Amino acid sequence: MLKNYAEQCIQQAIQQAGGALPFDQFMELALYAPGYGYYVGGRQKFGAAGDFVTAPEISPLFSRCLANQCAQALDVLSGGDILEFGAGSGRMAADILLHLQSIDALPERYCILDLSADLQADQQHRLQQAVPHLMSRITWIRQLPDAGWRGVVLANEVLDAMPVHRFQWTGEAWRESFVRDSATGLLECWQPINSPGLSSALQQLVGRIGGLPVGYQSEINLRMSAWLAAIAEFLAQGLLLLIDYGYVEREYYHPERSQGTLVCHHQHQASSNPFMRIGEQDITANVDFTALAHAALDNDFELAGYTNQMYFLLDNGLDQLVGMGDMASLDQVNQLQAVKQLTLPSEMGERFKVMALQRRMDIRLNGFRSHDLRAYL
Repeated sequence: MLKNYAEQCIQQAIQQAGGALPFDQFMELALYAPGYGYYVGGRQKFGAAGDFVTAPEISPLFSRCLANQCAQALDVLSGGDILEFGAGSGRMAADILLHLQSIDALPERYCILDLSADLQADQQHRLQQAVPHLMSRITWIRQLPDAGWRGVVLANEVLDAMPVHRFQWTGEAWRESFVRDSATGLLECWQPINSPGLSSALQQLVGRIGGLPVGYQSEINLRMSAWLAAIAEFLAQGLLLLIDYGYVEREYYHPERSQGTLVCHHQHQASSNPFMRIGEQDITANVDFTALAHAALDNDFELAGYTNQMYFLLDNGLDQLVGMGDMASLDQVNQLQAVKQLTLPSEMGERFKVMALQRRMDIRLNGFRSHDLRAYL
């Protein structure tokens, strides 16, 4: 069977691991391995010609609402920077900067942390065309800032692409997902838990939600806390805004969601098979926002707000932005369709959530004024 280069590399990693690779390590290689990982490759990923569409690609309204929230935080901080994790096509950065300029609220610097050289090149090209007069404020970094940093950190659809462990409950014991090679390609197999911390995390999970049905499978993100700890090390004062799709814990691990939330995207087609088109398709898992909140508190963050995307956008002036400036001149039908896609519960409005974490700030964030759903976590 003909294998692509990415699959050959992962086959070698499986052999080096003794014949079975934990799923989270497979996912990390498939998405981020130098030379073949999905997010470091050069093929187009975003927009109609890519594999999926993110909110910033739908309409600049999303980024302008987000900019309004950044402006409120930067005002309280009396200045500071913005750091965006994984800036995608660069469209969100351009729209945020243009809007912040229009309301006289530009950050001192706009930092982009993206490990893909191809995506960095795309971002630089787009931003050079969209905001040439602001390029002196934009900087690309390859590691986290030094301690003492102040400002707003943005992570839009970042956590869903973080490698996860997959687990199964047999009725008597936990099993962990491993990836093996076979004559017909890579396949998933279930073995006794071997990854550090996974067994205790599952015991704590069941202690909170109760038992799970026999054969139940799902995912758990054990890397989230370390990621937040790394941000806490440099964020002396400021705000972390996380936008992603997911559920609170009791919904994430509902008995009827017995196969988990893992999904793959390729050319706007979704599948549940992560072993196809390795390096050419996205692999994601929904975010457990309850676990995210607990990890934030453990890492000295304050939970400043939690709501869905619809309420967050409306509370940050979506209605007013629709009729302002260049938006007023756009095709009304297309603009209405974009607003529906961003806000309707059947589209992105309910599926996507926004969580705000803050450090050493005293602020009532605009984006959570009307519907702060922290009590549901």
